[in-house]
Amino acid sequence: MLQLPFERFLTPEIGFVLGLVLVVILAGLVLSRSELTGRRVLVLVLAFFGVIIGVNITLAQRAIGTFPGLEVKNSYVASQSFDRERRAQLALGWQLAPEYDPAADELRLAFTDREGLPAPIKDLKVLVGRTTEAKDDRTPAFDLRGGVHVASMELAPGKWMMQVEAHAPDGTLFHQRIDLFVKG
Repeated sequence: MLQLPFERFLTPEIGFVLGLVLVVILAGLVLSRSELTGRRVLVLVLAFFGVIIGVNITLAQRAIGTFPGLEVKNSYVASQSFDRERRAQLALGWQLAPEYDPAADELRLAFTDREGLPAPIKDLKVLVGRTTEAKDDRTPAFDLRGGVHVASMELAPGKWMMQVEAHAPDGTLFHQRIDLFVKG
């Protein structure tokens, strides 16, 4: 099915805002054909500011409703172990190279150690989602194929975020947040 570029932006909230704007334009056209009195000026000013306030409230509700804004529950507690965990992760010497193949609908994660060999991974957990809303969040299941972790998943074009967690055989946590761009 053919989708026009602007169709994904036509949400009920945007439709409401466009409806308000249309009402104000029509009211302005109707009122412009008659005598301008104090009462009509008051109605126009109230309608104008009503549209502005309505748009602001709608956009604020949409912004708050799609992304809670929290990365961790308690940032102070998370900061207490940050330096220690960072040093341990850097000591592993691992590199992570993500790749998404839209033709095969596959997400590939290649972990390598200092020598460029596949790193020994335990307990791989990956959260894939949009950076601005949580409704598209997914946790794919990965299979190990030729030293590369592969998951079947379809990603729409745009910016995606991955939060990757894996453990080394000794229990050291490897944690990385990666931005992934899928071309359309």
